[in-house]
Amino acid sequence: MNIRHHIFAVAAAAMLTTGAYAADIKVGVIGPFTGGSSSMGVSMRDGVRLAAKEINAAGGINGNKIVLVERDDEAKNERGVQIAQELINNEKVAAALGYINTGVALASQRFFQDAKIPVINNVATGTLITKQFPNAAENYVFRTSAADEIQAPMIAKEAVEKRGLKKVAILADSTNYGQLGREDLEKALKKYGVTPVATEKFNIGDVDMTSQLLKAKNAGADVILTYAIGPELAQIANGMAKLGWKKPMIGSWTLSMASFIDTAGKNGNGATMPETFIQQPATTPKRKAFVDAYLKDFKPKNGVIASPVSAAQGYDSVYLLAAAIKQAGNTDGPKILGALESLNAPVDGVVMTYNKPFSKTDHEAITANDVVMGVVENGRVEFLNAEDATKGAKKK
Repeated sequence: MNIRHHIFAVAAAAMLTTGAYAADIKVGVIGPFTGGSSSMGVSMRDGVRLAAKEINAAGGINGNKIVLVERDDEAKNERGVQIAQELINNEKVAAALGYINTGVALASQRFFQDAKIPVINNVATGTLITKQFPNAAENYVFRTSAADEIQAPMIAKEAVEKRGLKKVAILADSTNYGQLGREDLEKALKKYGVTPVATEKFNIGDVDMTSQLLKAKNAGADVILTYAIGPELAQIANGMAKLGWKKPMIGSWTLSMASFIDTAGKNGNGATMPETFIQQPATTPKRKAFVDAYLKDFKPKNGVIASPVSAAQGYDSVYLLAAAIKQAGNTDGPKILGALESLNAPVDGVVMTYNKPFSKTDHEAITANDVVMGVVENGRVEFLNAEDATKGAKKK
């Protein structure tokens, strides 16, 4: 018994001196890794994995390693709710990263808010996301993607002001993402005195947009504005080709998804969208290093990240969280919150260098100045305006 007790004591001491697992920092990673939104979810997850790998290789956060607890929410609200509760109650995560779908974020992040655990939305763009709890003394919800209230005015400006297209049709999916985005678009168009000639809705999984497109065509639309995700966006582009009616497509950042570009093929050429990150050309050394490392580790098809925006924003969210935990000196939720709201050193990211990106009253890392317009050309997204490629990635 004494020998056994001695062996146990030595082993326990060894664990304490090496910090084995006891001091690991658990971080939840939530997104759709299967289904129609998976190209965004997997790209985000892999960006997060890459950042965590780099941070751990460099000694971790204050000597403690990041352990990712990944869960597939399947783009389903109810699954997102289950995962949030599991990560909080069972896994005891210090923070959560992710949310691709606005509806899943709005259904799920309230649990992190109640538990005082920070959650950084790194892909979902619904304007309401960081404003869901306006009366709370503390807001635990942050974001590193471009909110729809930033994207919608850029879409409207491109169509109406820059191209003079005022007969606008809006095609948006029936999800929270599509319908909240449509509302933001209508609000942005109103500032130009433009009312859509047609506003059409469709469901996730729909493969025939003929009726919606015919209504837009018969109403005299000269541009299609979109709020949806890749597979259904491709059906819009292919549907126009089938009707022999080609009009410009200008929409939210999701027009950059591989599931749109690959499925639409040449019919997707010219589709234009706001972007925080374009894979090529790599406009800063940080961006080049990120792309090279991502391609080496994950080997995406044809050397093209399925959703470059999701990958870059996911990667940056880890570095922002790590900086906050390092500054806080521990993993207490309110302490991480305070550190995120007052980061005292710049964080060198892929999208940009973040210089005090958050404050107590502003949890949006991205401003309109950080977003450029991209265009689909021959299977990849390029800068719509050549001068944007030389901007560099610096925070305001």
